[in-house]
This record gives sequence, C-alpha cells and structure tokens, in this order.
Amino acid sequence: MSKARTVWITGVSRGLGRAMAEGFHERGWTVAGCARSPETIEELRKRFGENHYFGVADVALDEEVKLFVRGAQARTGSPDLLLNNAALINASAPLWEVPAEEFDRVIDTNVKGVVNMLRHTIPLMMAAGRGIIVNFSSGWGRSASAEVAPYCASKWAIEGLTAALAQELPDGLAAAALNPGVIDTDMLRSSFGESAAAYPGAGDWARRAIPYLIGLDVECNGQALTVPG
Repeated sequence: MSKARTVWITGVSRGLGRAMAEGFHERGWTVAGCARSPETIEELRKRFGENHYFGVADVALDEEVKLFVRGAQARTGSPDLLLNNAALINASAPLWEVPAEEFDRVIDTNVKGVVNMLRHTIPLMMAAGRGIIVNFSSGWGRSASAEVAPYCASKWAIEGLTAALAQELPDGLAAAALNPGVIDTDMLRSSFGESAAAYPGAGDWARRAIPYLIGLDVECNGQALTVPG
C-alpha cells in the first residue's frame, strides 16, 4: 500500500472516522468521506478543500450510498483504501428490552451499511484492479458482553461477511475485518461510562492506527486483524 493515496471513510463526523480523516489528510492522502450530519460535512468541505470529497449519506440507505459513491469517484477516482467505519451501538439493556426500532437501526447501519458501500465500491475497485477493504469490527465481534447483544450480533456478522467476501474478490483486491481496540469514544462511554477515560482517545489511536492501515496489502485478505497496541 505504499503507493496508495486515496482513502474513503464512512462515519467521518466524529470519533474514529473524524480522527482518521484528519490523520490521512495530514499525510497527504486524498480523502472522501460520508456522514449523516449536513453541518459536519459542510465543515469538512471547507476545512479540507476541493481536492477532497465529503457527502451527506446515511450508509443504511442504499440510494444515498450510491449517490455518495458516484460523487466520490468523480472527485477522487477509485479508492485505494476503503474504511467501513460507520457504526451505532444500542443503549445498554438486556436483549429482550431493546426496542425493535433500535435493534433495526444497529443492524441497518452496522451490517447493511457496510454491504451498501461494498455493493457500489467493489465494482470500481475491480475496474481499477486494486483496492484494500477494511470492515471495522470490534472486540465484541470476537467475544460478547451483556447488554450489548445487538452490537455484538452486528460485529460478529461483519467478521463472517468479510471472511466470505475475501473468498470472492479477484486478484488485486483484499478485504479484512479490523478490531480497532478499546478507544475512548462516545460509543464506548455509552457502555463504560466515565471509566472509558482510561483508554486512548480517537486522536491518539489514529496516530497509531493509520501507519498500520497504510501498511496493509493484499496479503491481509480474509484476515481478522487488530490494531497493534
């Protein structure tokens, strides 16, 4: 991946997505990203400039993803690195107390949202003959914990989905699931409360994670990766 210079990131409005967008930009990469917040997207457009691309899109909605991908391709070309980062977590509760609407939002964003991005981006990567896909999983995609069953289900799904996808991709492309580790974000605080402050923030994490992501190549295909601690 040493020659890669274009990264697409979902969920760029805050947390890891925002930190990665900033970090890749600082390293001279062309960045495209999406999020649901029009205000944040407009801020990113002004901050990053016209050589980059940011669009308002809810990854759970296929038509919005399609329009984002069309705009990103026109501005940046096919991505060298696709980071499917956007995700939601349920409010901590026993599974039977999680409202159906909340469960649907988690699955629609964390699983269907990843598939929507893949559906529209993989053909571009295939035409270009290159591309590394990183689907963000979690420690809770390889283990489980009480009161976050919907989130666990979504991330276990990402692990299996990515392993199967890796067997389908042509030469030149690769897909891996990534456990980013434990990071102090709003999502973690929803489960850990104030104790989340004991873990690195998104900015500190990105400074460690981005060189790791840049170093990925097709040999990562099908692997379940974890950002080094």
